[in-house]
Amino acid sequence: MATVSTHVLDTTCGEPASGVTVVLQAQDGAEIASLVTDGDGRISDLSGEDLPTGVYRLVFGTGPYFSTKGVQAFNPEVVVSMVLGGHRHFHVPLLVSPFSYTTYRGS
Repeated sequence: MATVSTHVLDTTCGEPASGVTVVLQAQDGAEIASLVTDGDGRISDLSGEDLPTGVYRLVFGTGPYFSTKGVQAFNPEVVVSMVLGGHRHFHVPLLVSPFSYTTYRGS
């Protein structure tokens, strides 16, 4: 079983991206959770439960986030697909700007 968290950073201003909606989905597209990043751009536990091994997606609402800043984003959403498994915690940071993004498996 696994748990997952995230941290979104807005690289255009070098600050946490607060107010970003993040949806955790199962491989079949079923929604497991939908939460919003806090003032530090974080969500500490997306699932609220241990997840069985499998493929999952995080869907970040980057378009609406940048829209609140008066900026039109090239990517209206960022979808990160990943395999989660084992008795571990997975941290998935997202570095985002209106025209690009980067992600990695954090700790």
